[in-house]
Amino acid sequence: MVPSLLFEIMIIVLLGIGSQWVAWRYRMPAIVVMSITGLLIGPIFGLINPEMDFGPLYSPLISVAVAIILFEGSLNLSFSELRGVGKPIFLISTVGAFIAWILGSLTAHYVAGLSWAVAFVIGGLFIVTGPTVIMPLLRQSKLKARPAKVLKWEGIIVDPIGALLAVFAFEIITFISADQPNPTQLLMFFAASLFAVILGWALGRGLGWMFETGHVPEFLKSSSVVVVVILCFTAADEIMHETGLLSVTAMGITLANMGISSISDMRHFKENISVLLTSTIFIMLTASLEMETILHIFSPNIIGYVVLMMFAVRPLSIFLSTIGSGLSFNEKALLGWIAPRGIVALTVSGYFASVLADAGYEGATILTTLTFALVFFTVLAHGFSLGWLAKKLNLSMEGNPGALIIGSNPFTVELVKSLTKAGIPAIIVDSSWEHLSLARKAGVPIFHGNMLSEQTEHHFDTIPYDYMLALTEDRSYNSLICTTFLPEYGRTNVFKVSPYLQLDNGYSTGVVSQVGGRILFNKKFSLEDLNDKVSNGYVIRQTTLTEQYNFESYKKDKDNSTVFLYLVRPSGQLKFFSEEMRTVPVAGDTIVSLTPPIKEKEKIQAKIDSGKGLK
Repeated sequence: MVPSLLFEIMIIVLLGIGSQWVAWRYRMPAIVVMSITGLLIGPIFGLINPEMDFGPLYSPLISVAVAIILFEGSLNLSFSELRGVGKPIFLISTVGAFIAWILGSLTAHYVAGLSWAVAFVIGGLFIVTGPTVIMPLLRQSKLKARPAKVLKWEGIIVDPIGALLAVFAFEIITFISADQPNPTQLLMFFAASLFAVILGWALGRGLGWMFETGHVPEFLKSSSVVVVVILCFTAADEIMHETGLLSVTAMGITLANMGISSISDMRHFKENISVLLTSTIFIMLTASLEMETILHIFSPNIIGYVVLMMFAVRPLSIFLSTIGSGLSFNEKALLGWIAPRGIVALTVSGYFASVLADAGYEGATILTTLTFALVFFTVLAHGFSLGWLAKKLNLSMEGNPGALIIGSNPFTVELVKSLTKAGIPAIIVDSSWEHLSLARKAGVPIFHGNMLSEQTEHHFDTIPYDYMLALTEDRSYNSLICTTFLPEYGRTNVFKVSPYLQLDNGYSTGVVSQVGGRILFNKKFSLEDLNDKVSNGYVIRQTTLTEQYNFESYKKDKDNSTVFLYLVRPSGQLKFFSEEMRTVPVAGDTIVSLTPPIKEKEKIQAKIDSGKGLK
């Protein structure tokens, strides 16, 4: 056991964030790493038991965390975006979710042995597909645009709906299963639910108005969001239990649809606080499990339930709901298999487990075990099979890793031409239609939009591109781009053109030099330098290294004005040269550089050396 509660809190937070880092570093599902970590320090080695150690504080902490996590999910539900998501996503998120709820509830009752009340609550909750798990999987597997879009938006849309469905199922089933049903009690619940929605709407409108009118200073905005979310949840929950979740969801949806400029700030904040909360709460939940509960996962009824949910309930809900949707059989097969449950399912189920147990419902004690089993097995099975299955069904985008280049100018146009010639997907994104004119004339792939805009995020498919290069004239914007996309792409895959200014006594260093992203190519080459070189006739050339002509020999042949751009390995792996590049080019690698124009005498000598003679 740990020496103090303070020490235990430190251990939980440290292990939670550490698990997230390990998952990121080794490209593993974070929920798997956190599950193993929680089990090791909890039921296996018995180092901590948060439920026992925190005592009466345990349930309120879980409840508040769940409220903030649901607020995060609902903050993504913009109605204007839902109108354009397409028929398949609409059908899966409505008809498919309803079918999954009914079939999942029946399976939970007849196979897992849960009471009807518990079965319908958990059936509603398990329609969620875990967007926090889905998004990293989509990037790793490189799915084609349509199935990737369906999986992404299903997770975002259904995520908060599942918890709300569980709340309503709990109240309705409680009413139906009562020995003496009291209509007044049910009416009171719906009245309290209506009040919770109005409260969430009012607090959302009020907070948004205060942000827009400057009544809340920038340094207080993040804190204000946390306080108002907790206020919203607590006020509704004190009036009628279980309506707090509905209230914070309504608040999030209201803010998402107000069109306020501060919504992006709130999204950045909620992403940060959500990572901390989900990591911490997940470690607490798994560490609080009893060894008997863990062993119960492998009982026939639990295994049978998980198998049916994966191989029957999900495929049936997809195939039945997408009739006439225009999806191909292969797309339906993929969507019918991929449905990993995530952190939201486990945290919310932990909340309902205590509520149902207090109400005396049979089967509530194994609710966390059932949820943990479904989450763990779906994440493992779907996480490690998505890429393989996508290739088998011809739904993965073949080819080399691509580069997404921000900024249209003479140099980036030539760079994209070079990458495309090398068989590497590349595209230029710029918010200025005028700047894109050069790229349009050159016939290179372009997208007109601002990468920091929500609309661009929802209409531009970034999955084919592993690298992001910020090459605009605005140094601060380049740093902002890199800082924004570092969590998504990883530090080694985000670059910016040198922000340094060359002075007589060296290079100037500013704030933008220290913020976000690696320095692309070399710090002595600014965007102005690169564009000047292109204007002065510098050309992009490629050279394949051999055992006799290695990288050192190659460098000796080049002068100081040559810009080493990138290298391509025989396997197709792409590496951009940067200030922090540790990769040493070897035989077989193709080096691509921006080199000075060949003079006429050198051209003649090159022809003589090649044995072609003069013509």
